[in-house]
Amino acid sequence: MAAAPLSVDAGSHVVLMEYEAWFGPKAEGFQTQVTTCLQSRDMQKGVIPSGYDSADPAVIKQHVAWLEQMGIDAVTIDLTNNVSCIFDGDEGKKFLEKACQQPNWVNTREFRASMLSIRSNVANLYPAWTGLATRLKIIPLLGGFDRYALTPDPHDGRSSLEKEADYFGALMRNFPDINVIYDGKPLMLIYLGTPVGPGREAAIVRMLARTRLDERYTFRLVGGFLDSQPSFWAHPHRTPTGPIEIAPRYDFWSVVDRLNFWGAPPVPYYPTYSLAGGRTENMTASLATPGQSGWNCSGKPDRYRYCPDAALRYCGAGYQGGCNKGRYETLAEFMAYAGTLQPIFLILNQFNEFSYGDEGWNANTNDDAEPTLQWGYGGIRAVVDQVRDYRNNVNSR
Repeated sequence: MAAAPLSVDAGSHVVLMEYEAWFGPKAEGFQTQVTTCLQSRDMQKGVIPSGYDSADPAVIKQHVAWLEQMGIDAVTIDLTNNVSCIFDGDEGKKFLEKACQQPNWVNTREFRASMLSIRSNVANLYPAWTGLATRLKIIPLLGGFDRYALTPDPHDGRSSLEKEADYFGALMRNFPDINVIYDGKPLMLIYLGTPVGPGREAAIVRMLARTRLDERYTFRLVGGFLDSQPSFWAHPHRTPTGPIEIAPRYDFWSVVDRLNFWGAPPVPYYPTYSLAGGRTENMTASLATPGQSGWNCSGKPDRYRYCPDAALRYCGAGYQGGCNKGRYETLAEFMAYAGTLQPIFLILNQFNEFSYGDEGWNANTNDDAEPTLQWGYGGIRAVVDQVRDYRNNVNSR
């Protein structure tokens, strides 16, 4: 029963899953060649007639069951994209047309309607999960990288990021038992983008202090591929030989890091971590990660021509020697580092983004754990095994 929020302290070992509620007949479609095992009737008329509606009660119930099966404590619910387009148009205010302009959308109002549907899907999880009495919790993942996220709305002087925090704050007050409490306050994450933009972190910190949001909530700022951004490392001039500590003055969390433990050029990559009071506060493990140049370094549409520093879904180093085909080697190697670092918050990347990669569709470069017809239930089984072993490891110490 979800009788109380999850309180996390310095002695905790919490496992989070990155989760998206982006899909629906009026929101995003499944713009990939993936066919999910779950299907919603109202999605069959889409451009690609497959996939599900994130607001479908049957889908929500099955997702909850799978997440519980994998041993997940909470999800980070992603509403990071286009925050100014979403939030600067509320309450009858004229929204910024420029904030909603997208290359593949002629009508900015239609694009905004799609984004609002995603917001509704996200908000719907709070009452839906509460109704299911799941032990799972929700941590909002806000968007701080949007070009206009910190631009004051001329109508009220408030930024869209501030409004997003208030939006989730209302949900957290209405459904308090589904929150994660950290440092004595409900926890929210703010994504800074990949790479982290210069000055963005400081500007967001100033906004949180000015609006006093930081007095009501605990915030952690997160970035992507911090393994390749040495200016944020505690020791930026050292060549890493293992997991990389983030400098305390930044204290960023990772949402995804590269991994290259096979020695492929140009340099080894390791997961990053942050410290809090002597404990590792965060580390993120992935099912697959691209190399510095992406996935396909040959320039040819050949799914076996992977970049030598890519970490593949099924067999890590790919088909270039030493591959244990069928084994989730990349996830296993990440989780081995997690067993050593034993973070307060271990994030798994990820459950169901289903974004179409630049290299084209290739299941071996996909980092989603949700079952599909292409790879069955292998992702869930791998996460179940790894999380079980991880918990046994940390509980034995």
